[in-house]
Amino acid sequence: MIAEKEYRILITGACGVTSRSVLRALKKSSCFKNSKFIGSDICEDTFGLYEGLYHKIYKVPHSLSKNYIEIMERIILEEKIDAAIVIPELEVIKWAAYIFPTKYVVPPLNFSKCVINKASLYRILNNSGLVPKFEILSREEILNGYLGKFNYFPLWIRDYSEGSTSGKGALKVNNTEEVKAWVIINSNIKNFLLTEFLEGANYACHLLYYKNKIIKIGSYERLKYFMSRVAPSGITGNISAGKLINNDKIISVASDAVKIICNEYNEQMNGIIAVDLKADKVGNPYITEINLRHVAATFAFAYAGFNLAEYQLLLTLNKVDLIDTLLEKEYSNDNLILRDIDGLPVWIEHYNELMTGEFIERIKESNMI
Repeated sequence: MIAEKEYRILITGACGVTSRSVLRALKKSSCFKNSKFIGSDICEDTFGLYEGLYHKIYKVPHSLSKNYIEIMERIILEEKIDAAIVIPELEVIKWAAYIFPTKYVVPPLNFSKCVINKASLYRILNNSGLVPKFEILSREEILNGYLGKFNYFPLWIRDYSEGSTSGKGALKVNNTEEVKAWVIINSNIKNFLLTEFLEGANYACHLLYYKNKIIKIGSYERLKYFMSRVAPSGITGNISAGKLINNDKIISVASDAVKIICNEYNEQMNGIIAVDLKADKVGNPYITEINLRHVAATFAFAYAGFNLAEYQLLLTLNKVDLIDTLLEKEYSNDNLILRDIDGLPVWIEHYNELMTGEFIERIKESNMI
């Protein structure tokens, strides 16, 4: 393992759910549990400020602000940051385009610019068979009754702007009237992405790259979302239940897409991404988006003994020799990720539903995240 040292680690977007999941995973790591964790954030999520996970959290401007680079450089130098993990996707692009005075690994610039906008992602993969059938249409076209190649339903409609998440503007539509009504309701969205509706499972596939080579893979299935009843799409961005999985089909689709995009821009892939996929009714997965970061299930992989955040940080610190050669961990089919609004997340290696009259004993602290 790493020689005893108090590393000083910066995590951007510190107050967000994903960043806090990454930090919990790192605190689980024998390599980094004694490190000093410094956060930076625009601080709109006040809870993250007072949760107590970080040693310090700095309020910083949005990454598109003129003084962002100056303030981040000051924090890095004053705090003597050894390495950074960059979470918000617009910050990933900023860090890919500019050299900050610390160690960090992010996906290459042109790849990042491509995938952050779902329109450019779908266009570059249009003839690959890796994305569902789609049309990119303006609100005016839709309101005039034009749906491109689609003369059948149901369809999936959503916003595709840069950094759009949590199913923004998303809905399953069953006829032309519903499409027009949804466009009218979402008056702040100028253009929409329409795709065939995929009724199968919802997946995410983490891929950690080093010099164009995949060194770690972690996949999971999303089962339920927080407050799904209040969102027309049923998707609110954060899962309340999920499971860690092994699925060669989604790995193949996700990695093939990365090759296509990197070859298009002649770039070498590094860092971590999370590829979101949705399956059709017979189980064939298609890419719905590519995230330039971890997603919130990172904590569950760590508690299952497969710490993607640790591997990424070892890679960042040029400690690749300390990363084992296991590409993917095998998970039991009955494992379960559970999250609740007012409680710490839990990962259960073997879950069995209770029958009436049965009981469960107090959960072991080792399962608490």
